[in-house]
Order: sequence, then C-alpha cells, then structure tokens
Amino acid sequence: MAKSKVRKKAVYTPPQKSKAPEVSPRWLAPLMVTLWLVGLLWIAVFYVTASTGTDVPVMSGLHNWNLGIGFALIILGLVAATRWR
Repeated sequence: MAKSKVRKKAVYTPPQKSKAPEVSPRWLAPLMVTLWLVGLLWIAVFYVTASTGTDVPVMSGLHNWNLGIGFALIILGLVAATRWR
C-alpha cells in the first residue's frame, strides 16, 4: 500500500516586536476635558438664560444654534478622546 505524503508545516515565527508604545501629548487630556466641560456649560447657560429671559450678548442672537455649538464641543471632546493612548 502506498504511504501518504507528509506535509511540512511552516516553522512558527513570532511577530516582530513593535517599537515603544505611543504616548499621548501632554495637552490632549486637558483639551478633551475642557471641551466636554465648555460644551456642557454652554448648553446649561443657554437653557438657564432661555428660561429666565436673560440676554447673553453672544447667545441671544444664536437662538437654538446654541445647542448645536454645545453638542459640537462635546463631540470634539469625544474625538480627542479617541486619540488618547
């Protein structure tokens, strides 16, 4: 009876060691937290001034765009958070 051929397996080679892990810039975490807080405060001030009828010079002309500005700042903070290592 004929003997089956034995397949040779490739020799295992471990993956190459990568260089040192990347480190985030020192300014990234404070920027991220600042964007979150400024966005949150922007929305809070808009709601408080809208409910009391107080006029804030910059916010009064923007009307509901204030919500977009606040949420955009929060989203920019989240984008910065994805860059943090």
